[in-house]
Amino acid sequence: MECVPGFFYFSRRLFPCNAKREVCPASFLISLNSTSMIQYKGVIFVFLCLAMFLWHCTPKTTEAAKSAEAVPKPKETVKANDPCATFSDTRMGEAALDAHVIYRDYLRMKDFKSAIPLWRKSFAIAPAADGQRRTHFEDGIRIYDHMMEQVEAESRKKVYLDSILYMFDRMDMCYGDAPGYKDGRIAFNLYYKYRDLVTDKEIYDHFTSAIDAFGLETPAFVINPFTALLVEMYTRGDIPQDESVRYAKRVLQITEKNRENEEEGWPIVLNYAPARLEVFETVKGFFDCNYYEAKYYPDFEEAPGDCDVIETVLSRLKWGGCDDQNPQVMAIRAAYEENCKVMAPTVGPLRQAKDFLEEGKYGEAIEQYQMYVDNQDDDELKAKYLLRIAKIYYAHLKNFPEARKFARLALEYKPGWGEPYLVIGKLYASSGPLCGPGRGWDSQIVTWPAVDMFIKARTVDPSVTAEANKWIATYSRYMPSNEDIFQRQLQEGATFRVGCWIQETTTIRPARK
Repeated sequence: MECVPGFFYFSRRLFPCNAKREVCPASFLISLNSTSMIQYKGVIFVFLCLAMFLWHCTPKTTEAAKSAEAVPKPKETVKANDPCATFSDTRMGEAALDAHVIYRDYLRMKDFKSAIPLWRKSFAIAPAADGQRRTHFEDGIRIYDHMMEQVEAESRKKVYLDSILYMFDRMDMCYGDAPGYKDGRIAFNLYYKYRDLVTDKEIYDHFTSAIDAFGLETPAFVINPFTALLVEMYTRGDIPQDESVRYAKRVLQITEKNRENEEEGWPIVLNYAPARLEVFETVKGFFDCNYYEAKYYPDFEEAPGDCDVIETVLSRLKWGGCDDQNPQVMAIRAAYEENCKVMAPTVGPLRQAKDFLEEGKYGEAIEQYQMYVDNQDDDELKAKYLLRIAKIYYAHLKNFPEARKFARLALEYKPGWGEPYLVIGKLYASSGPLCGPGRGWDSQIVTWPAVDMFIKARTVDPSVTAEANKWIATYSRYMPSNEDIFQRQLQEGATFRVGCWIQETTTIRPARK
């Protein structure tokens, strides 16, 4: 029986409790009961005091339990070391927020040295910041990217790259977007910024994971680098043909779905990806008849009486496996009979060239055309069939340097002819995928010499003015921006040398809408 401390002073004189444990001796109670109640004055007072003593010195087990139940324990809103904790989830949230505000000011000033320790503090306490923004993760990627730029050793760079990939994983854990978004962003960064630190297969796997997850909703930023990597890896023999065909067709489906999309970089994608995939047209059986019908038959519909177009489109469809009963093939043959039959000899190199061209034997067709030119005295005919060879290299073999070579040879025999200049302009304009990654400066500057050729074409040959103007308007939209020109300390109107296979001196011009 323990006494309540508040009662000690009042009751000690009446009921002498033990000094250490404040336990009241039972002998005192016994002596009280053996004494005659008549002999004591104030007995009523004594009993009242005894009752009070017993009440205060008895353990209050039931009441204590009820009291404990009535007081709620503090609610733990976040587990210890929560990987997605926010400022409001932790007792140190205010300190994290203060560090966040200060380090972001330093980042805006590009003072990474001052920003890094404060970012680490804020990130350690509240990785998910305010729970609405990816700020800490995005800033972490930026910081580690900066740190990577400051070192030379590949081993150090790989350590920072691991940290960057860790940021992507944590960001996806806390702010998971549509499936595939993380893989798409990782692949994009690996391809454009860290390609020397990883294998192409690693990048390719991230890209394919993103495309498999997004399907036809794959965002624009994924398409161009993936297309370039797909072509490179297939050409090296790193990817089997059936897999390459599947992803090439998926890219074409995605670009077709966004053909009218003017937002989020789609115009650049549409100008790059389908053209880059044309290299697969040189592989027999890579694309089927449907592909060639969709791509080339509209050319015939636009110019059903042009014998060059007729022969080219028919050759493409036959190369793609379209049979003679195909309605499009039958329509093209009928147009040939009506417009071109009288022009086709029954024997000799031109006839053989035509037959080889229709069968998709492009090397043999070129040999026959070259034989005809070598034995021809008429300069205009020489020019005509030299340009035909140029078009085969361009349209069928995708060999741009050889195509330009034969277009220039055609001009030697017919200098005032505009069509060879149009062909060369198209070669240059189509070189963005060859001379750059499909985006940015290197892929855009090819439009400058291309427009030069279109201007030259209409200058020497007014009969091609309408077509030349169409191409000028088209490709002027894809020139570098004023900002890109200014950032490189260049000036509009100055001369500029375009490298790659083009090797032309041109004039700097910003994009025109």
